[in-house]
Amino acid sequence: MLNNKWLGLLLISLIALAGCQSTGGQLANSSVDITRDSNAALQSLYASNPEARQLGRRAKGILVFPGIVKAGFLVGAQYGSGGALFKNGRTAGYYNIVAGSYGLQAGVQSFSYALFFMDNASLSYLNRSEGWEVGVGPSIVVVDKGMAKSLTTTTAKDGVYAFIFGQKGLMAGLGLQGSKISQINPD
Repeated sequence: MLNNKWLGLLLISLIALAGCQSTGGQLANSSVDITRDSNAALQSLYASNPEARQLGRRAKGILVFPGIVKAGFLVGAQYGSGGALFKNGRTAGYYNIVAGSYGLQAGVQSFSYALFFMDNASLSYLNRSEGWEVGVGPSIVVVDKGMAKSLTTTTAKDGVYAFIFGQKGLMAGLGLQGSKISQINPD
């Protein structure tokens, strides 16, 4: 059971997270907005990381979250509304992401990330799970700049690759573990 101190920290984190939506972009209201924002984020990733573009050519699906906000002090929360799943260049679904965390962390940050599903089994797991939890199911390899330079279509052997990009703000302790991804039905 949470005591009052931890409950207070959690509430402050959640309030800060809600207030940060202005720095991380507006919440997407419609499928058109989500598709446009997700595609723009993916093109931005491709422009800054040619290896991601190569991986994208082989991916069975790419799930892009253009605006995730994370805030916290010891207890943290992260939320991203309006991610789009692209298959063969077309939008195949819409998702949101939410996470809570506890540990050595402090700050506020907005960022984008893309998950590249490299095989049908990993993509199928996303489609059949009711709220996919990162860290449960297919393994995910988080690609940093150093790894991206050595990643080729022949060395890419894992089911899912994640690129975190477009960070704004300052946050110590950024990660994807504990995130839950759920399908949504926007207007």
